[in-house]
Amino acid sequence: MSKQDIFDFNSAMPIINEDTEFFPLMSQQDEEEMNNEETPETLAILPLRNTVLFPGVVIPITVGRDKSIKLIKEAYKGNKIIGVVSQKDVSIEDPTFEQLNTVGTVANIIKLLQMPDGNTTVIIQGKQRFSLIEEAQNEPYIKAVVKKFEEQKHKADKEFKTLIASIREMSSQIIQLSPNIPSEASIALKNIESNSFLINFISSNMNAEMSDKQKILEMGNLQERAQKVMELLMVELQMLELRNQIQSKVRTDLDKQQRDYFLNQQLKTIQEELGGNSADLEFDALQEKAKKKKWAKPVAEHFDKELDKLGRMNPAAPDYSVQLNYLELLLDLPWSEFTKDNFDLKRAQRILDKDHFGLEKVKQRIIEYLAVLKLKRNMKAPILCLVGPPGVGKTSLGKSIAKALGRKYVRMALGGIRDEAEIRGHRKTYIGAMPGRIISSIKKAGADNPVFVLDEIDKVGTDHRGDPSSALLEVLDPEQNNAFYDHYVEMDYDLSNILFIATANSLSTIQPALLDRMEIIEVNGYTIEEKIEIAKKFLLPKQKENHGLQNKDIVLKPALIEKVIEDYTRESGVRGLEKKVGSLVRGVATKIAMEDEYNVTLTNEDVERILGAPIYDKDLYEGNEVAGVVTGLAWTSVGGDILFIESSLSPGKGKLTLTGNLGDVMKESAVIALAYLRAHAAEFGIDYTLFDNWDVHVHVPAGATPKDGPSAGVTMLTALTSAFTQRKVKQHLAMTGEITLRGKVLPVGGIKEKILAAKRANIKEIILCKSNRKDILEIKESYIKDLTFHYVTEMSEVIDLALTKNKVKKPLDLSIKILPIVN
Repeated sequence: MSKQDIFDFNSAMPIINEDTEFFPLMSQQDEEEMNNEETPETLAILPLRNTVLFPGVVIPITVGRDKSIKLIKEAYKGNKIIGVVSQKDVSIEDPTFEQLNTVGTVANIIKLLQMPDGNTTVIIQGKQRFSLIEEAQNEPYIKAVVKKFEEQKHKADKEFKTLIASIREMSSQIIQLSPNIPSEASIALKNIESNSFLINFISSNMNAEMSDKQKILEMGNLQERAQKVMELLMVELQMLELRNQIQSKVRTDLDKQQRDYFLNQQLKTIQEELGGNSADLEFDALQEKAKKKKWAKPVAEHFDKELDKLGRMNPAAPDYSVQLNYLELLLDLPWSEFTKDNFDLKRAQRILDKDHFGLEKVKQRIIEYLAVLKLKRNMKAPILCLVGPPGVGKTSLGKSIAKALGRKYVRMALGGIRDEAEIRGHRKTYIGAMPGRIISSIKKAGADNPVFVLDEIDKVGTDHRGDPSSALLEVLDPEQNNAFYDHYVEMDYDLSNILFIATANSLSTIQPALLDRMEIIEVNGYTIEEKIEIAKKFLLPKQKENHGLQNKDIVLKPALIEKVIEDYTRESGVRGLEKKVGSLVRGVATKIAMEDEYNVTLTNEDVERILGAPIYDKDLYEGNEVAGVVTGLAWTSVGGDILFIESSLSPGKGKLTLTGNLGDVMKESAVIALAYLRAHAAEFGIDYTLFDNWDVHVHVPAGATPKDGPSAGVTMLTALTSAFTQRKVKQHLAMTGEITLRGKVLPVGGIKEKILAAKRANIKEIILCKSNRKDILEIKESYIKDLTFHYVTEMSEVIDLALTKNKVKKPLDLSIKILPIVN
């Protein structure tokens, strides 16, 4: 039963007049008189939001709606009779007629009270049930045509009497078990003579859902109502018994805790007598350390609150160590502790140039940031994302930037992270909880403004434990990261002063929302000339130091370094080159350790003796000696590369076969190329009947390597045209571009990497889409001085530029039974 039972049990009785101070319980005669009263044909309807009024029951209602206040005041001045109906959806502020339940109760307004808080409270008593027929008006309040709800007759047999007796007994048990109901209520129950009023009285006051009470009100048979009330009382009784059992058990547990507390207090006193308590010493140490912290007022208040909690804990309790570790973390975090930035821009430029060769865009952006910070002092740090192939110096660049700025350096590897808690931490309530790696790294740095490298951000994974890249959204948003929330710290932490530098090999796997928050800086591969300089200035001195050699012990001439680059490496970066240089240095170190004679200035023979025979052969990347073979340019995760498209024809029925571990997009490019060639056979001097009598096989070598993308479209069409016309492709020519069924050439990406790959392979001429001209203009002239670029928009232009005029053999003929050329 509800908390209002005190009022309800003492006041749920028939009212004689407004001045009555004691309300006698309803008798059988009172109920008969009330049931015999005439029900008005039209009633003003007062919607009830969270209660149901039953006949004979008196309840107070706080009226808040303007319509309801107007209705009550007008009715109170008149005959004081209104209709009370509960609404179907309690969330609706101003219900319409259709949103009311169909059965309500005629009510008599007993008293109208103005409360001290300004609210209007009305005391009403239920009279008879009625059914809504139709709406008579809806302004200023609802009026409806109603009819009396007919009560069905029931048999007052032994079963019904037993049911009523059980309801009385169960209600008494509930009164005894519930601490909120006075014991006098059981006396009131025993003195209720009318069975129907007893059912209404209990239905109104029991702790049941409003929908269940409405169902009881709508039941026409008293025995059915009694049965429903019995079921609901049974549930309430069981809930009360269960609650009392739980409270009893908790009381027992508290008694044990109190006993342990007193014993611990005695133990504490004994320890103090013996020379101090370690827990107190820890508490005092934390307090002293906190006094030295220069943190904001909210942080200080939070720490003091958590420290007080530690002081109330039993040192032997498991939660004590958890709380202690939490407080130590708060103290170890560098709240508003900054290192001083070095604003000597020329010094910063020298450091960046000394540590990394090239990377001009990145260096320029860092100098720009320092310049603005020097002038403005409080600029928000940018979120930089360095994108490029492996081995070009993206990660090591972070150390150089930290050195140039005079800041702390911290690196966080994101490769393979799949748990969102790695970023945001775990709540303290979990066993083994710890802060996220962002907060842990800041604690390790010991300053609030470090250079923070987020390495391999494109390798972040996702599984059932959450999406770490979504957790990084707040970290890498300059508008949000001034209030980063870690689940373990449970307080906002300001990350806006940190210079975040993310690194990635590819942007395709980074979440778009995360990508939008970062400033993308492309770090492209190196040319051979740049690699030679990097080997001389950085790689060789580093390897000498690592292997204990002096400068005089080994000399590598630029020509020899170039041979190592061309014959033993095939990469955009210099990681593989560093390994090869290391092998050469170890070869010399072995000679020195064994006291053998050797050439200080290494020769080509020395290189081949140490590194073995050359791995890569330039000749493989040059010749197109037969028709149907075309050199294409490709982009890979390790930079640019060249690939060959090989096509051959054999007698058959026009079947197209594609091999070389090709992806769907690349296969579609081959299908488009063949379709375009068939449609424009006459333009290229091809007999269209050849397509139905010769099978086409297109192969891309390195069959174990997956290949995909649209950029081989022009290459495939050129290869097929070359095969059908038997005109071979020009020497030292490569191409890249997407094609359409109309023969248009579309632009592609990764141009710089592809150009560098072409230059490594001794390519002299390159065919590109005209829209890619802007990408070529961004490349240094020194990189492309030996290359000739042809910009095209149509496939016919590509064929004219790529194929020689002379045919390798005679054109294919239907009379030829065996293919004359086997590629």
